Amino acid sequence: MDDKLSRRDVLQRGAAFGALALVGTAACGKEQPKALSCADTTSLSSADVQVRTSLGYMDISNQPGKSCSGCQQFIPGPPNACGTCKVVKGPINPQGYCKSFVAKTA
Repeated sequence: MDDKLSRRDVLQRGAAFGALALVGTAACGKEQPKALSCADTTSLSSADVQVRTSLGYMDISNQPGKSCSGCQQFIPGPPNACGTCKVVKGPINPQGYCKSFVAKTA
């Protein structure tokens, strides 16, 4: 058996490895989608901002099993967009939470 590689074999394998490395690098360079942020309250009155704050609205829930998307008060928006709420004014993240959470009934 001849275990030596010819110059042609080395060049072909090197080119294949280079192409694989290029594809792998390009795939890793894709940007991750940005997390949805629904915290912009610039269009709200100071009273509405105060209600939002007093109800402890947060963009991402820290309560297991409780998020705005599972609340009776939540009004969904388009896919991957903020919704609204019957109680808290302004943009509402489906993954958010506030003290007025009421679970949807089945």
